[in-house]
Amino acid sequence: MYIKGCFVRFFSYVVVIFLVFSVPTFGEAAELQALEIAALMQKTYEKVANITAEFSQTTTLGFNQRQRKGHGKVTIEKSGRMRWDYLEPDRQVLVSDGKVFSMYIARDNQMIKGDAAQYLDSDITYAFLSGAGNVERDFKVELLGGVDTSQKGSCNGYQLKLSPMKAHPQVDYLEVCVNVKSYLLDTIQVVDHFGSVTNLAFSDMKTDQIIEDGFFTFTPPVGTEIIEQ
Repeated sequence: MYIKGCFVRFFSYVVVIFLVFSVPTFGEAAELQALEIAALMQKTYEKVANITAEFSQTTTLGFNQRQRKGHGKVTIEKSGRMRWDYLEPDRQVLVSDGKVFSMYIARDNQMIKGDAAQYLDSDITYAFLSGAGNVERDFKVELLGGVDTSQKGSCNGYQLKLSPMKAHPQVDYLEVCVNVKSYLLDTIQVVDHFGSVTNLAFSDMKTDQIIEDGFFTFTPPVGTEIIEQ
């Protein structure tokens, strides 16, 4: 199923933020502003215990411009715990309790299980939204359209472009929209080397919520095929 493949590929991207502090020339001023924004975003996520939000996802294929859409709810917590509940176009649950990562696909009547540590080491959204990303390595940070880009497209905040410092097998570059008030991410866009684009937009984002015991586990319906990886 294509949607499933997009989700797996999307969550394999690694996100880190490159920070350098120096006295800027006029031409370097925008870069320094971008690095300051990235640092404030990082510090914000490091302080919160967990994040909950609704999300919408659109993936556009580069070779034919076909689109696949989905939406649902996400909760991300420290120590490797997270849960993505896709409600449309079909039911999917991606969940990690810090030890085991599971992906349930209702349409295929399957649940794939694997080692959470291996998965989280390369998870773009967990690195960003948990504050666990490396802040000094791998990405060049650029500010797009000035310090406040509230009039630029759908980004009502600071729009940053993240380009890998070294060639990445899956990511050409990323663009993120940082909220001007909270310094939380409103959107994440991933562009691969084939021109395919995946957009994640967050809404109703909340921090430091009370999470029920057992929330980061999922028991599939009876008869679901379990695939161990």
